[in-house]
Amino acid sequence: MLARSKPRIPVGLLLVLAVAVLGWSAAAQAAQQSRTRVEFNGDAVPVSFNDGDSFRILGGTYSGAQVRLAGFNTLESHGPVHQWGTWSVREMYVLAKMAMYHGRRGAWHCESDGKTDTYGRLLAWCPDLAESLVRAGLAHVMSVDDSPGKPELVAAQREAQQARRGIWAHGVPPFVLTSLHSVEEDTTGEGTYNRLVSTEDGHSVKWKHDDRYQECAKICHMVYDADESKVDAVVAEVAADPKVASIVGNIAPEKLRQAILEFAKWRHSSRAIPAEQRIEFDRYLEGKAKAGAFGAQTPRSGSCMVHVPFERRYGGGRAACLR
Repeated sequence: MLARSKPRIPVGLLLVLAVAVLGWSAAAQAAQQSRTRVEFNGDAVPVSFNDGDSFRILGGTYSGAQVRLAGFNTLESHGPVHQWGTWSVREMYVLAKMAMYHGRRGAWHCESDGKTDTYGRLLAWCPDLAESLVRAGLAHVMSVDDSPGKPELVAAQREAQQARRGIWAHGVPPFVLTSLHSVEEDTTGEGTYNRLVSTEDGHSVKWKHDDRYQECAKICHMVYDADESKVDAVVAEVAADPKVASIVGNIAPEKLRQAILEFAKWRHSSRAIPAEQRIEFDRYLEGKAKAGAFGAQTPRSGSCMVHVPFERRYGGGRAACLR
């Protein structure tokens, strides 16, 4: 008699079931708050994971502290807000929750020098958790500046992308859009930006803008095909233009070409351009693009996010698109 093979449950059905499970009431989840053992600066302490890249310490020296884990980022877990490729926002929301449960199931080793981020959260580095999440495709490498991520994490991410694990199962956008800020949310007077994180090496890009976003609006980082011959023509023009000589004069030709190629593809210049001159240079190249110097380019969506103001993400007053 032939052995019967076990029926395979379609991935789509599994995600639907997971979404249903994630629909438990907030009260039920609070009642079942999970405690995870973490060795923090050498002391074993209980913590509660809020999502895959943050937790609250429930005992010991830092009891009560909210901790943001450095070196990587997981998708936002306050609602279905991420999308790229053929993923739906609901499916990516499930992946965000899976990252949180992955953190809860382990026993991790973390350290901190006591520094905090702009939100007052304690910054910590948990190498075993970071590599585990990234290798599983439940997190992506992230630094908060031009620096690439840690080599071991970049290697783990490359492996996950090649294997199409987790968030990479339906393609790899050039950047992950990790945060959105509408123009009225600028409280410092330094300008508004959205954060983009490279899926190649984890460096961050500040996408400067002066747009006002409506609640629940979907914002996408647009990607363009670039004609290399037209890029070369623009490079020659830029190198000879006295209007930008102070910006590009000390940049090696190959780095200048890379910066202009990246602008043609992503509408922002690369790390080859000094940080304090990028806005000016991007505006200059935007003029070139509008004049047709890069040819007729049709944009397509890369990574997208749904904009919800912070005060509308939690509790009874949550935005309709998060319910």
